[in-house]
Amino acid sequence: MTEHTAPVEIPDRYRYAVIPHIMVDDAAAAIDFYQRAFGAREEFRLDAPGGGVLHAEISIGRSALMLGDAGVDEAGAGSFAAPAALGGTSVTLHVFVPDVDGLAKRAEAAGAEILQPPTDMFHGDRTVILKDPSGHMWVFLTHLEDVSNEELRRRLAAFAE
Repeated sequence: MTEHTAPVEIPDRYRYAVIPHIMVDDAAAAIDFYQRAFGAREEFRLDAPGGGVLHAEISIGRSALMLGDAGVDEAGAGSFAAPAALGGTSVTLHVFVPDVDGLAKRAEAAGAEILQPPTDMFHGDRTVILKDPSGHMWVFLTHLEDVSNEELRRRLAAFAE
């Protein structure tokens, strides 16, 4: 068993969240898209010795996202697949932003497919749903109001009618 030193404080960007790690067919292009469409910041990138991106991290607002090229398997951890290879994705990424309308316009101009335009929703958020060029689904939200559980249930029932 390996001896370990005392635990170190978890970095703020990882402290209160599950960090999604998505796989894409062209990570460099995806990072460029996320920068243009979502205002993402590249935190760091590890290029694979044989080409491609082994691992990268970006930030969108205060949210962290890890990504890499699906075909790069330098760690020998098994195969990773991008949504196109799977016929779609089972995960949708949710990110709160201050201006969902502005983000939707920027994302569409950068090549995102808008599946639901910005809409005020029953849960108190203005929401856009889109698909990025890699096939990942995104929900961006701007919080408009706090809604009690009772009011949320009432609004959901009215919405479903």
